[in-house]
Amino acid sequence: MKNKCKISFPHIGNYNIAIELLMKLGLECEYVETPPITKKTLELGTKYSPDFVCTPFKYQLGGYIEAIEAGANTLIQIGGPCRLGYYGELHEQILKDLGYDIHFVNMADADFAKPITFYNEFKKINPKLNLKKVSTTLLLAVKVIDAIDKVEDYIRENVGFEKKDGEFEQVHKDFLMELKTIRNKKELKQTEKKYYSRLKNIEIEKPKKPLQVGFIGEYYTIMDPYSNHHMEKELAKKGIVIKRWMNITNSFFHAPEKQIKKSIKDYAKYDMGATSMYTIKCALDYAKEGLDGIIHVKSFGCTPEIDSMPVLQRISEDFKIPIIYFSFDSQTSDVGITTRIEAFYDMIMMRKEKKR
Repeated sequence: MKNKCKISFPHIGNYNIAIELLMKLGLECEYVETPPITKKTLELGTKYSPDFVCTPFKYQLGGYIEAIEAGANTLIQIGGPCRLGYYGELHEQILKDLGYDIHFVNMADADFAKPITFYNEFKKINPKLNLKKVSTTLLLAVKVIDAIDKVEDYIRENVGFEKKDGEFEQVHKDFLMELKTIRNKKELKQTEKKYYSRLKNIEIEKPKKPLQVGFIGEYYTIMDPYSNHHMEKELAKKGIVIKRWMNITNSFFHAPEKQIKKSIKDYAKYDMGATSMYTIKCALDYAKEGLDGIIHVKSFGCTPEIDSMPVLQRISEDFKIPIIYFSFDSQTSDVGITTRIEAFYDMIMMRKEKKR
């Protein structure tokens, strides 16, 4: 299996860099990079998916098919905190019905509270797995994810104010390319230091009180730029500071559940599942911080996020903060999104000027 395995994983943001590191260095497998998400990816996923399944399911299925066509024979389904955690079996069955002979590893069977379960799943890929090697590489992959999130947070808050268009984007691309060469913590620290220096040397013209917008919602749609039609980039073009808490580092490693539940108890007594609790927590934090507006994104039919929307409306009314809601499916148009963003921008700009 070790010599024959050609493994792949569907795209979500830029986290595939950490997955590739884990597969190559920790599991000692050949990694087949899934092609970047395009319209073709969604069309493939939509064609072979049930009609009313969520859009992330379709993106992942389309990504699997493209990975197989690129040479992969082993696929990983990472699961998720919602129905996506049950989709692995369905993805596998659809692919087999299409005639693909693949080995499918469903990581939804693993438990973050029991790290040994991940080792057991990884052994299905490489039975001769070295526990020390995979543990060391897994820790390095987590630090790579943290580095990606920190750099992207900095860019998110400053890219809308660069004096020379495209500088942040170029540094970001270079950073991600260099991360693919990382093999230990020392190299990672050097790379982080190098690119933080480059980022901070970019000239910006940032007003003292710029427009600030909170970005909240369902974890896949919010973290994958293609899934939300590159909404953050469109907002940045208008000179807006974007605040986004939802990323892998925060939601998986820095999310004290009891503390979050306590902070939102006046608005929600029970966890409605998936990312709903985080959505409410972030909306409440952004409202208290006095941000100019909040954008809520989700895939069509995402029940936990639908359940959180009445709570968000209460927060909007209590703190007088405007919230706009976007729901994405395979038919969503860029034109419609752009029009609504323009209207939202005009509204929050007028409100800010009126306060002055």
